[in-house]
Amino acid sequence: MRRRPGPSARLKLALSYAGFLFVAGALLLAVVWMFLLRYVPDNSQGLLGVSPNRYLLVRTFAPAAAAAMLFLLMFGLLGGWVLAGRMLRPLTRIADAARTAGKGSLSHRVRMEGRQDEFRELADTFDSMLEQLESHVAEQQRFAANASHELRTPLAISRTLLDVALKDPARDHRELLERLSVVNARAIDLTEALLLLSRGDRGNFTRESVDLSLLAEEAAETLLPLAEQRRITLDVTGDVTGGAPRTTGSPELLLRMVTNLVQNAVVHNLPAGGTVTVRTEAYGDTSVLRVENTGSVLPAELVATLTEPFRRGTERVRTDEHAGVGLGLAIVHSIVRAHDGILDLTPRPAGGLRVTVRLPAEP
Repeated sequence: MRRRPGPSARLKLALSYAGFLFVAGALLLAVVWMFLLRYVPDNSQGLLGVSPNRYLLVRTFAPAAAAAMLFLLMFGLLGGWVLAGRMLRPLTRIADAARTAGKGSLSHRVRMEGRQDEFRELADTFDSMLEQLESHVAEQQRFAANASHELRTPLAISRTLLDVALKDPARDHRELLERLSVVNARAIDLTEALLLLSRGDRGNFTRESVDLSLLAEEAAETLLPLAEQRRITLDVTGDVTGGAPRTTGSPELLLRMVTNLVQNAVVHNLPAGGTVTVRTEAYGDTSVLRVENTGSVLPAELVATLTEPFRRGTERVRTDEHAGVGLGLAIVHSIVRAHDGILDLTPRPAGGLRVTVRLPAEP
């Protein structure tokens, strides 16, 4: 936004200090006049024959008062300029840091020393904002690089299959079409997951009343054939003592969140024959969804990174028909964040993972 040039804040403060000092001096002189000079008689004869009347006192006092007022004005301007510079120095550092950040360098920090005051609180807030922006930009860069890599893989496979078919026209095209169909389906799944992740990050959806227990039952019913195929016991329970676990949000996104969690618990439940427990409950102003699954022991440092897009640990890579696109928990995290909730991933001591989602209860 283009603005016309104007006086600096330092000049305004200096003028304010000088004006305040000038007005204070004028008031002092007015007090002297009101309570001293006005009571001096116009004509009075002293002991030595000198007449200290009001006229003589005013003529003597006025030049000295004018000189004092001029001195106060100059002193106020000079002192105000110096004091304003010292007071505004933290703002100058913050402005320099903002200009540096505007050029693309988010690693610079103000790091203002000294005791807490308004300027240092502003500097600390600015440093915190830069830290979050740097982390967010780095996350977006990693996401863009990983998304490009993931999308390039199916496209490269499709191109290779087509090149082979062109070089060998006598080859069976049915096998080629089947493989192309699988690769294309994976690319479509990845694209839809990216779109869903973007929608969750934007948070521009209509909020409705949603019962988490009903979503858990619907997700379990949908994934029951997959669980039976893998010999996984799927158990859905709900605690209604605290009321129905209701929240407000997008039913579609919340259903996708629950489905992703249950599917993730089923397909990563190795070896086969384990259990998946889905529990919903309400605690005061919080609705809770908890999904637990058995499986191998997961390191805590691995669990802490599972919500990053395309993040796959060696213990959690799938090689079956449910290879996934590496966005399941990232989508869950995005949806939970868009609904002002909290996502907590905890490795179970006996093996497996415990995922807890806490969402604000419906008012």
